Amino acid sequence: MPNHLMVIGAHISDAENMAGAAMLKHRRAGWEVTIVHLTAGDKGHPTLSPEAYNPMRIADAQASAAFVGANLEILPYQDGELEVTDDAIWAVADLIRKYRPTVLLTHWRGSFHRDHNNTHEIVHRAMFNAALPAFMRAQPAHAPRAVLYPENWEDMEGYSADVYLDVSDVFDDYLKLLKTHALMREGYASFRYYDYYEALGTVRGALAGYQKAVTLMRPHTLLHFTRQPSLLLD
Repeated sequence: MPNHLMVIGAHISDAENMAGAAMLKHRRAGWEVTIVHLTAGDKGHPTLSPEAYNPMRIADAQASAAFVGANLEILPYQDGELEVTDDAIWAVADLIRKYRPTVLLTHWRGSFHRDHNNTHEIVHRAMFNAALPAFMRAQPAHAPRAVLYPENWEDMEGYSADVYLDVSDVFDDYLKLLKTHALMREGYASFRYYDYYEALGTVRGALAGYQKAVTLMRPHTLLHFTRQPSLLLD
């Protein structure tokens, strides 16, 4: 069975922004990849209603998953209203059991966005539920070997860059992946997402001695960062 990378984001485009380069790198190395969006993130358009924006967001999520070659799961929770509930915890736990990821990436809890913080909490509670065989569900218990938090501009309070992953070989395609989202293509957001992540790859690469890099945080911060030229389990 191949290794499997699962990325869980609060809204459509969060997973791609913070972990798109890592997804591309691992997919090309033969890993399976699964993207999970807890909400559609459809309340953020400056002029469109959520009802009008939602189909665009779903189409973008499908396009980005196809670009990566990833499985796609979009859960039915509401943008801006995501709560830490048993229903949400079990929905994620069941996906962990279904796809059996080797490594799981999700939001760091130090965010100014409540949906991101709640996603962090949901995922950690879900990993506990997913790992216990005593919880009888449709799929057997499973525990990922590692969980890490990719760098996200909205999740930087207390964030520490522990792992510098060399993504020089996939960075051009990472930028193409970002442009599968109208949020990036059309520039209607108040924040310059595309410019930020494009520049961040250069800055993190300079710090690590790579052309382009992305960073991730471990659950317990180490005193010294790790340069990671290959994959997250090497």
